Amino acid sequence: MTLKNHRKQTTYIVHRSLINQLKHQYQNTASSKTRSEVRGGGRKPWKQKGTGKARAGSIRSPLWRGGGVTFGPKPIQSLHKINIKEKRLALNTLLHNKNLSISIIPDNNFNIDYPKTQLLYKQLQLMEVKNDNKILIIVNQKYKNLYLASRNLKNIDIIQADHLNIISVLNAEKILITENGLLTIQKIYHA
Repeated sequence: MTLKNHRKQTTYIVHRSLINQLKHQYQNTASSKTRSEVRGGGRKPWKQKGTGKARAGSIRSPLWRGGGVTFGPKPIQSLHKINIKEKRLALNTLLHNKNLSISIIPDNNFNIDYPKTQLLYKQLQLMEVKNDNKILIIVNQKYKNLYLASRNLKNIDIIQADHLNIISVLNAEKILITENGLLTIQKIYHA
């Protein structure tokens, strides 16, 4: 396999994984009743001939008020499956392609004593991270104070290392990974 074909294949897998994640976010719950599902309408409203009216077989016809919907929405079970190895490869490819924007930091950098946004903001300034970029912080486990401190900053996203996903990594311009988070990523995604 040539290098060009390998690049095409990995970008294809990243794309498939992204589409899979987007498809699984849909609710697909919109539903309307067809003429067979609307209550009533079992009897013919008038006889076929001799009334001068147009023939009718049910009062729940889509042509009638209170009738069923002809081509209304129905819940769609779209099975868009992706293999676990493909998903791992997609995340590995993304992390490899973004390696210039990844910084590994000690775990104690995000041990914030109080859930204050200002403390997190100062911590990021000490690490010389520009605050206008979209920042993804990957931690081994979510600390309550860190989560509460980051909620008010619109460009910061915190995610656990074992819940890594394509959309979060793709959207991030700068990725900060704690040391324990990196060990978890290596254990789960490089297997």
